[in-house]
Amino acid sequence: MSLRVAVQMDPLESVDIEADTTFALMMEAQERGHQLFVYGPEALTWGAGEIRARARPVEVKREKGNHAAFGADTTLDLREDADIVLMRQDPPFDMSYITAAHILEMLHPDTFVVNDPFWVRSSPEKILPLDYPDLMPETLISRDVREIRQFRDRLGDIIVKPLYGNGGAGVFALKQGDSNLSSLLEMFFQISREPVIAQAFLPDVSKGDKRVIIIDGEPIGAINRVPQKGEARSNMHVGGKAEPDELDAEDRHICAAIGPMLKKRGFILVGIDVIGGKMTEINVTSPTGIQELKRFSGIDTAVAFWDAVERRIAMKDWPLRPDTEATPR
Repeated sequence: MSLRVAVQMDPLESVDIEADTTFALMMEAQERGHQLFVYGPEALTWGAGEIRARARPVEVKREKGNHAAFGADTTLDLREDADIVLMRQDPPFDMSYITAAHILEMLHPDTFVVNDPFWVRSSPEKILPLDYPDLMPETLISRDVREIRQFRDRLGDIIVKPLYGNGGAGVFALKQGDSNLSSLLEMFFQISREPVIAQAFLPDVSKGDKRVIIIDGEPIGAINRVPQKGEARSNMHVGGKAEPDELDAEDRHICAAIGPMLKKRGFILVGIDVIGGKMTEINVTSPTGIQELKRFSGIDTAVAFWDAVERRIAMKDWPLRPDTEATPR
C-alpha cells in the first residue's frame, strides 16, 4: 500500500529530530514508500466545496540541520490528491485549531484524517477525562471565585491551570492558605473568558508524570517525566526529564476503561498523563513522547501507528459519528 500523506504541522524546518513525534511518524511513512507533503494550518482553504492546501512535497532524513528536502509548492485538493491527512499542529486548542478541525472534518469519508478532527474538536484534553471521574483526581472547572476558593479550602493544596493550555504553561501549584489565589484568578479572568481547571494536588508528581502511549485504543508503552527540583510541572517543554518506565496495573485499568471510546472516535495516537495512578489528561491533539519510548524500550510507536492506519484504510474502518451509531458519551 502506497499512500499520499499530507501532514498539517508547525514548520518542519524547526523541529528537534531527536524528540519530535511528527518527524518520527514521517520517517516511518517514508520507509514504507508513502509520499509526503507538508503544510501549515494557515495554508488550508475551503472554497466552492473544495478543501485545498498549499503544500510542499518533502523527503526527510535523520540528519541534524539537513533533515528535510522540499520540492516546489503545489496546491493539493485534499479529497483528490491525498489519501490521509495527519493533523499534527501543536495546540493551543483555540479558534484557529477548532476552525481547521471543522474544515478537515468535511473530508470524511473521502480522505482519512488522523486523529479524527470531528472528535478532536469535541474532546478537549482536560474535559474528556471528566467522563471517567473515578480515574482522575478531584476536579473543578469554574470561573466562580467562591467555588474555586471553597474547593481549595476543602482540599488544601491544589493545582490551577488554563482549561485549554498546553506544555505546562500557566500551571500553578497553590498550597493551603496561599494568599496569591485571588490575584492569580484575577489575572486568568482578565486575559480570558474561559473557566480555569482546578485539581487536587497529587504529591506523587515529585516522582514523575507518566506518559502512556495508546495506539488505536491499546496501550503499547510508557515513559516517566520527572520535574526539576522545586518544580510542580513535569512537561518536557519546561525542563522535565524523561526516564524509562513501564505500564503497571493501574495504567492498564485506565486504558481498559477508555480504550474502546478512543478506538470508536478514531484516535489512532493518544498520550494520557498519569500521576500516582490518577489520569489527569487525555492528549489527542498532538501527543508526544514516542521517540523517548523507543530509546528507552525499543518499542517503535511509529511502526504501530502506521500498521493501525493502513489496517483502517484497507478495511474502510472510519470513526463513528453521532448520526450513524450511538457513541460513548
